[in-house]
Amino acid sequence: AAGVRPLRGLRALCRVLLFLSQFCILSGGEQSQALAQSIKDPGPTRTFTVVPRAAESTEIPPYVMKCPSNGLCSRLPADCIDCTTNFSCVYGKPVTFDCAVKPSVTCVDQDFKSQKNFIINMTCRFCWQLPETDYECTNSTSCMTVSCPRQRYPANCTVRDHVHCLGNRTFPKMLYCNWTGGYKWSTALALSITLGGFGADRFYLGQWREGLGKLFSFGGLGIWTLIDVLLIGVGYVGPADGSLYI
Repeated sequence: AAGVRPLRGLRALCRVLLFLSQFCILSGGEQSQALAQSIKDPGPTRTFTVVPRAAESTEIPPYVMKCPSNGLCSRLPADCIDCTTNFSCVYGKPVTFDCAVKPSVTCVDQDFKSQKNFIINMTCRFCWQLPETDYECTNSTSCMTVSCPRQRYPANCTVRDHVHCLGNRTFPKMLYCNWTGGYKWSTALALSITLGGFGADRFYLGQWREGLGKLFSFGGLGIWTLIDVLLIGVGYVGPADGSLYI
């Protein structure tokens, strides 16, 4: 009996130790699973965007290329200055406008002193009312210049740099067809008088069918030749491409 009691105590101690070891294993497994889950799913995260500091712009404005450096302010192109225009001025009358140069533009006055604000004297009129010598327009080579009535074509016109006016400096306008293909009126008339019976004048103007007709009909027995001399002389018959004589 004395030997059985220590054995029972030893068994109870072993059970307690076994229970504690299993409890530690289970609790350690749950902690490791929780740690793994937290690593796998870290939860919502915040992202921060670093905005670089805006650098100072060193680009040269495109209008500066049109502005002569240290020139007279009153002679600057219209793209280089800002003016306070008055649209209520009387048409055709002289008017003065207060103007200032744009940034990065340098100019001088009559005494060669640097100047920012100045006055421009001009005539009160809109840009599309300027004479034809004050603006440039696109040309068309697809319209007939020799026709009755004379043909017009839509053109885009731009005011010259040093001309000042009111309103838009680019505007549409209907112009008469006015272009040349290099044909000379004197040459056509000379061919019509000398070799018109063989259709040389029509061949020179690029009118091949009429030239062949005159050639094989001997100038319409002379009648067609005389008529062409008159028509070319007054400018009614022109080049086949519709251009003007030189």
